[in-house]
Amino acid sequence: MCGIAGIFNTRNEDIPQIELINRMTDAITHRGPDESGVHLEPGLALGHRRLSVIDIASGQQPLFNADRSAAIVFNGEIYNFMQLRPELEALGYRFTTNSDTEVILHAWQAWGSQCVQRLRGMFAFAIWDQKRRHLFLARDRLGIKPLYYALLPNGHFVFGSELKALLPHPALPRERDPMAIEDYFAYGYIPEPRTIFSGVRKLPPGHTLLIEKGQTLLPRTNQYWDIPFTDSGLATQDSAQSELIGRLREAIDIRLVAEVPLGAFLSGGVDSSAIVALMAGLVDQPIKTCSIGFDVPEFDETAYALAVAERYHTDHRTDTVKADDFALVDRLGWLFDEPFADSSAMPTYRVCEAARKRVTVALSGDGGDENLAGYRRYRMHMAEEQLRSRLPLGLRKAVFGPLGAIYPKADWAPRFLRAKTTFQSLARDSVGAWFHSVSRMSDEQRHTLFSPALRSELGGYNAVEVLRGHAARAPTDHPLSLVQYLDLKTFLVSILHKVDRASMAHALEVRVPLLDHQLVEWMSGLRPEWKLAGGDGKHLFKQALKPYLPDDVMYRPKQGFSIPLAQWFRGPLREKYQREVLGESIADSGLFNNNYLSQLLQQHDSGLRDNSVVMWELLMFALSDRHLASH
Repeated sequence: MCGIAGIFNTRNEDIPQIELINRMTDAITHRGPDESGVHLEPGLALGHRRLSVIDIASGQQPLFNADRSAAIVFNGEIYNFMQLRPELEALGYRFTTNSDTEVILHAWQAWGSQCVQRLRGMFAFAIWDQKRRHLFLARDRLGIKPLYYALLPNGHFVFGSELKALLPHPALPRERDPMAIEDYFAYGYIPEPRTIFSGVRKLPPGHTLLIEKGQTLLPRTNQYWDIPFTDSGLATQDSAQSELIGRLREAIDIRLVAEVPLGAFLSGGVDSSAIVALMAGLVDQPIKTCSIGFDVPEFDETAYALAVAERYHTDHRTDTVKADDFALVDRLGWLFDEPFADSSAMPTYRVCEAARKRVTVALSGDGGDENLAGYRRYRMHMAEEQLRSRLPLGLRKAVFGPLGAIYPKADWAPRFLRAKTTFQSLARDSVGAWFHSVSRMSDEQRHTLFSPALRSELGGYNAVEVLRGHAARAPTDHPLSLVQYLDLKTFLVSILHKVDRASMAHALEVRVPLLDHQLVEWMSGLRPEWKLAGGDGKHLFKQALKPYLPDDVMYRPKQGFSIPLAQWFRGPLREKYQREVLGESIADSGLFNNNYLSQLLQQHDSGLRDNSVVMWELLMFALSDRHLASH
């Protein structure tokens, strides 16, 4: 696992300054503390930071082919590289290392841009073709590894594993993208391809990009993969359960290759417990497992993790996040660069910190909920879809629209009395309703939050367009499969963004077997009613895991990796909100309604409204803004 950066001068053959490429790679030293490498030639600079996991002795980068006409910088792991190597050798390619990096480079020489179709793993890489004078970028299918890029006014095309790798370039435009701000306050993150800067983009998952010498406009990206949602053709649920376990076991097995200590996260949820259970049958030594607990009992799941650890005799360690653990809040602005409002980033950071003390590689259970319909919101959406299918949209708007408008927002009330959101969802079409259910702030809230100047810049743009764009390209129209597809394209990528930053901050490599692309393709083709049966999310998975996990792990209410934000904002974070959000920097930005920023705090203090989600979004925006302004 590594960090990459580069500069391609599209206008001339001037050699980029070595000090500049060094600053770009130094900005991501945390991703690769073991080694660094830089290559300079006319019109090009490539930089690399290395975390040594495979072929420690000879896997240095940038890596060149035999005649040095092509070079690669690569972040990730290719799990089938040993299978591809003999095929490439038969084509006449000779290897000087035992690394997966060299396999990618020769695969590109053999198959061109189609090489990505042959790769099984997580990756972001750039390949320089000296003869053709072009640069080829690629990102893995699900977005496990990140890749940022920009074409600057001076003709420099720059790229890097994190936005902070681009910040040292003096010509990088820093104008905020108003659409990214709208997206952020709707979703809590900025979906691909946007970033907080209008002149910088993220390469979307499953895409490549080719830029040539003399190019004056940013090239279009090319999509090489999508989740198919093609019926798997399995006749019975029993056969599907058996095949699911076999496929997952194989996806885990190929991720156990490493020349460094390897372990697993164990949260006590279904997905991480399944990974540990199947790992236990594949390794000879006790698995090193790590959990994070909380000293606030309602947020603590460590008892379930401990039960799984004891069942499989793992070498288990639990670390506790204290209710007054606020030291990390300021660091989050640096960690994510652009604003990112998933508060579970804090415990994720801590579990990665704990894991790195014992291992260099950890397997994670991320991806199970999106692929196998585990989230509660899928059940809610399907229940609403039944009613939406019976009543025309016009009638639903006429009936439920007014009800949603007049029904009080009752955060304090029991869940069954909180009908406002349901009424509002029923008054929308399916994609609009899904957007309403996943949004952190409603359209009305964002309208109130934003200043007239920002609303004018938006020109009527609404963040729902992100989902509508994906829905228009979706390969399925089944209501459950469609929202799974939307989550795989957006929400899952934000989770992977979180895990990448939190793990790489500690030079920890995280591997995600449930996001093996072959497994994802197969799971997408399972019958929706096997994934969500009645009120049971991940039904097929849980049935398949009955021989491996106890019912109290699989059938307890899903808790998530959350922290007590509401209490924090009525306690120690209250002063931080006042200083960062109500202070001069944000107040003078011209982006927000400053009276509303104060009103949110007053309402939260009173206890009648829980505004902690919105307040956390604003705090993370302010911390990100301060970080970016200082670089």
